[in-house]
Amino acid sequence: SGTDEHGLKIQQAAAAAGTSPAELCERVSGLFRQALTQAGVAYTDFTRTSEPRHQRAVRHFWGALRDGGVLYKGAYEGWYCTPEESFLPESQLAEHTDAQGRPCKVSLETGHEVHWTKEENYMFRLSAFRDPLQNWLRDNPRAIFPDPFYQCVLRWLDEDLPDLSVSRERSRLQWGIPVPSDPTQTIYVWVDALVNYLSVVGYPESHGTWWPAVHHVVGKDILKFHALYWPALLLAAGLEPPERILVHSHWTVRGQKMSKSLGNVVDPSVCVGQYGVDGFRYFLLRQGVPERDCDYYDEKVVKLVNSELADALGGLLNRSTAPSINPSNTYPCFSEPCFPKVLDSREAKGTGRACAEDYELVAAVASLSAKVDSYFQSFQIYKALECIAQCVRQTNGFFQRHRPWKLDRRDAAEQLWLDTILHVTLECLRVYGTLLQPVVPHMADKLLSRLAVGPGERGLSGLIFLARYDGKPCPFEGRRLGPDTGILFNRLGKLETTKKRKQEAQVPDKQL
Repeated sequence: SGTDEHGLKIQQAAAAAGTSPAELCERVSGLFRQALTQAGVAYTDFTRTSEPRHQRAVRHFWGALRDGGVLYKGAYEGWYCTPEESFLPESQLAEHTDAQGRPCKVSLETGHEVHWTKEENYMFRLSAFRDPLQNWLRDNPRAIFPDPFYQCVLRWLDEDLPDLSVSRERSRLQWGIPVPSDPTQTIYVWVDALVNYLSVVGYPESHGTWWPAVHHVVGKDILKFHALYWPALLLAAGLEPPERILVHSHWTVRGQKMSKSLGNVVDPSVCVGQYGVDGFRYFLLRQGVPERDCDYYDEKVVKLVNSELADALGGLLNRSTAPSINPSNTYPCFSEPCFPKVLDSREAKGTGRACAEDYELVAAVASLSAKVDSYFQSFQIYKALECIAQCVRQTNGFFQRHRPWKLDRRDAAEQLWLDTILHVTLECLRVYGTLLQPVVPHMADKLLSRLAVGPGERGLSGLIFLARYDGKPCPFEGRRLGPDTGILFNRLGKLETTKKRKQEAQVPDKQL
């Protein structure tokens, strides 16, 4: 992860704040690092485009473009959007009036005002790369995912592909990397920023260890830069495009795009305080569908998190480990006569005490880790969590169906069945805790610790579910459970949303 720190908007923001661009970037970059830490997001490297290692990589990359004969100097004019740091065609503009009532043009996508700009810049022969880009995409149909974005890039390649401005006049833009051997020009911020994918893996010397087997994760608003311009620049510099570009859509708020002017921007640090790190992460990953915008509002978070984390998962753990039902505080034994193995759940009738629905549960959980792994690999985390939530519901149904609290422990046969119910339930919970670790790390750790699953027993590769059902030994059977550290996930009350609704009620209607 990291921060892109050059460009005209940074230069202007620093001037408006009465500070230097370097000081502004130091402060804002620190806020990004703080936000990632607060959200429980780990990273192997935090790169900043103002770092010497990155600037060196950019200069080398520019040299590769120059030596490849794909750069030329020419006059360039068009509508420039400073916040987006890009020139926009007429098709992406709309007529508007500014704060003083004067007519102006704005970006259709963001609403930011644009200004007509004419400069002498270095140009990149993007038009020469239509065929190479089309060949790359045809040979790699999953290079851009989800598919709607892949199709979008193919359509762009069928349209005009004008050459691309890759520098700005130094007199206008000082906060950036100078063009090597031409101090009158500054390397265009997007070219500079994109090269950070190379600089962070050791370009130009040691990047081959990683490149091109990399996956970029980008927002849909910067798709053209990552899926059109960047692969073309890489090909021009003698490098392969990245293996995959994973694209995500945006969050709206009650059906509207987040906007400072509307006053509906959601502050993630406030959300972490309201819902906890795990609650907020779970909601975003459970509800975030990459190929389309998703809607956010507080009541939706509370309802989902309470239902799936506090009630379904937390309630199941609490009920199956309660002293009244598991007084020995151990991982109970599994009875094969109670739950005999069958090849077809329909054969279960009349054998043991398990019913057809119980065998359906076992089959669903047995296949769950492979499904979750596949969905994670294909960037469909929401589908993985959907499968887990469905299995949690099935496990609750299993527990409720057999009412273990009604069984008489004094009867040996009843005790065997009670232990088997608990064993199956805890095995299911162990699988869910293991699979949920990347999404809700703190809660998953609490769950697995309660089940006495050691640090070395929490990996995906060695995850075996209900070994005793297959006649194999279970390392957890008979093990003493871990300490009870309280409720797995506290239910969220109405207070969190009521406060916000009161605040919203005080905002003038025209801003809502």
